[in-house]
Parts: sequence; structure tokens; C-alpha cells
Amino acid sequence: MSAFPDKYWEQRVSLFDHLPVTENDIIFLGNSITDGGNFEELFKREDVKNRGIRSDIMPGVQKRLEQVVKGKPRKIFLLIGINDVSHGHSVDKLAERYESLVNEIRLRSPETRLYLQSIMPINNDYGIYKNLKGKENTIVEFNKRIKEIAKKNNLTYIDLWQFLADKNGKLKNKYTNDGLHLTGPGYKAWTNGIRSYLDE
Repeated sequence: MSAFPDKYWEQRVSLFDHLPVTENDIIFLGNSITDGGNFEELFKREDVKNRGIRSDIMPGVQKRLEQVVKGKPRKIFLLIGINDVSHGHSVDKLAERYESLVNEIRLRSPETRLYLQSIMPINNDYGIYKNLKGKENTIVEFNKRIKEIAKKNNLTYIDLWQFLADKNGKLKNKYTNDGLHLTGPGYKAWTNGIRSYLDE
């Protein structure tokens, strides 16, 4: 959750400039949680491409959106917003940013099927991400707004908590080692949970 943009963001954007998206592709778009996933191998399919960048925020995704939408991909799975939450924005501001991003994707690639994934649960018991301390309710309320945005725009909302959260609403310990990012079992739980949406 470093300052945006950073050298890594610039490196990834530069790489993506040389990796074109096509209309047959399924794009995973987001921040470090997406960045860390080897989706082609996890899903065992070559039409899945990772466009995640560590530390990214909603304005960052919007800034690099052309790389994705100019190829008019078949599907986009969006997972973005936890870093914006860590920056202390209100739920209204978060929802405003999110809806702006969704509207731009739909405007610039109207044939793309867009899936809005909920912000994942976190687990502050690890005490690593100080800027997320006490933000659990913000995440819950933000997810409600994402679900509303999905309904308003006739898009599919995917609640990732059903796959990743424990009975207390925390990211399961077996899926993380820092309370935010996923370990291998976490990626398996996420991708197995949403696998059917790739085949729709």
C-alpha cells in the first residue's frame, strides 16, 4: 500500500503495453491480490490474463484502462478498492469512484461482460496493515454499494466472502499469512468459487 504511482506500477503498465488484449480474453483487473494470482494455471485455461498491479487504486485502474478496453475482451473480473479504503475515504467517495470506473468500462467496451467482485474480507489480527485497522465496517458497507451498482447496471456481483471468510467475517487464517493477501489455498478457494462464471 505504497504511494501511487510507484516504480512497480510503471513497470507493470509498461509491460502491459506490450501484451495486447483480444476479444476472446478473460481479464482479471485489480491490485496486489489480483497481481499475485497465476490465473492461467489456476483455471487451466489460456484465455485468462492477469492485469493486476500491486498497490493500485481505482484512479490507477482508470488511468490504465485503455490497455484493457481497447481489445474489447470477452469478460472482465474486477476486484479493486481495498487500497482506497486504506486511504481513509468515506463509503460515499469509494462508491463514487467505483461507479465512475464501472461506467467507463461499460462505455468503452459495451460488449464486455463485467463481473464485480466484492472486496475480500480482511483479518486485522495480524496487525500488519495499520491503515486498515477498524475499517471492517467500511468494507462491509462498500460491498453493499458495489452490489447496488451491479444491480443498477444489470451486472453480476460476486460475493467473495462466502469462499474466504470465517464465521466472524474475517479472512480465514488458512488463506492468508498477513491478513490481507492470499496464500496458495486462498487463491484456490477464490478461483474454485468463481470458476463457473468463466464458463457462462
